[in-house]
Amino acid sequence: MKKKLIYTCLSMVIILCCHPMTKAQSNKVPQKTIVIMMDGFGEDYYRNSDMPNLNQMEKAGIYKIVPSLMPAVTNVNNIAIATGELPLKNGITGNVWLNPATEKEEYIEEPKLILTPTIFERAKKAGIKSALFSCKKKTIDLMGGSADIKLCPECDGAADSEWAKQFGVPPDVYSKEISYWIFKSAIYTIKNNPELGLIYIHTTDYAMHTWPPESQDSKDFLHHIDEYIGELRKVAPDAAILITADHGLNHKDLCWDLEKACVKRHTPIKIAISPEKDRYFKHHRGMGGAAYVYLQNKADLQKVRKTILGLKGVEAVLTRAEAVSKFGLMPDRIGDLMILGDKLTVFGALENNESEKLDEHYRSHGSLYEAHVPLFIYNAHNAPGQDYFKANYLLAAWMYR
Repeated sequence: MKKKLIYTCLSMVIILCCHPMTKAQSNKVPQKTIVIMMDGFGEDYYRNSDMPNLNQMEKAGIYKIVPSLMPAVTNVNNIAIATGELPLKNGITGNVWLNPATEKEEYIEEPKLILTPTIFERAKKAGIKSALFSCKKKTIDLMGGSADIKLCPECDGAADSEWAKQFGVPPDVYSKEISYWIFKSAIYTIKNNPELGLIYIHTTDYAMHTWPPESQDSKDFLHHIDEYIGELRKVAPDAAILITADHGLNHKDLCWDLEKACVKRHTPIKIAISPEKDRYFKHHRGMGGAAYVYLQNKADLQKVRKTILGLKGVEAVLTRAEAVSKFGLMPDRIGDLMILGDKLTVFGALENNESEKLDEHYRSHGSLYEAHVPLFIYNAHNAPGQDYFKANYLLAAWMYR
């Protein structure tokens, strides 16, 4: 009953949000807007940390816990937030996909894969200058094409940039300091470029993959992030600040290699893809709480479905049509089946075995249990009312329409 309730509630949100009513921003003097996508920032991290600036913004503006999109991974949610559209329209269904032209699994990094305009394209059309700051290069590659200023620590020239002169060589991507560096760079840029009307900041979830919310290291990290948000409020006191996350994080204790498991049970499949897999292997080893399964033969569907449902920790096996209906996914970019794990189970490629007991410190996301996040709307003069914000991807969907 609990599982059905989770799926039903999320399905209702998708239906309600597919054709949201929008409220246009003023065309006279567009308000400067800062969008912050805090990677991995689940409510448990917020409530366990000392974040006085966010506490004030919660009380002074709109604050809600809202569903994020499934699979609960970065590309799916970050691109949905940046386009204001579901994957059904924008086309981004994971960090990787099975390219039908090559028949190979490929990283989603090409901007042409986004099928609807980003907020940067909408801003440019409205004559508004924009900047994109991200800890992850894939974000710049995917959605930064129309931004007037863009920066990521891994991007070419970052180590020799003006930001590096001000704040030192960018820290390693596997560090909490990289998020500090990107915030400092954004704050510096806002100070020195008053003409910027849109600033989008994307942090990394390294800290959340590394520490649980009750850890002192996690609390220290988020307290520092809150201090940078306070600085943003000071350097741009008239700006709207919109904040949400892509997913939360949980400890996982079991991983299944679905290809190996199906072979062993005499129901082989074409390929199993973890939508969480990206180039940041140290974060999660490419393992996530959902998977797309492509069949060798469509007639195998029921046999494969029965095999996978029999695996410990598998909570649901959805057909393509069911996955599209429940989660607003683009059917051409997902598997014949979508697999959902319980709170402790992930899926990915293993070297030798069909399953693996994971380390006590392993943390990941991708499942329904990470698909709920905070949302803040602060000082936004022309934002819709609280009822409009039914999911994280609607954070800035109303802007520049």
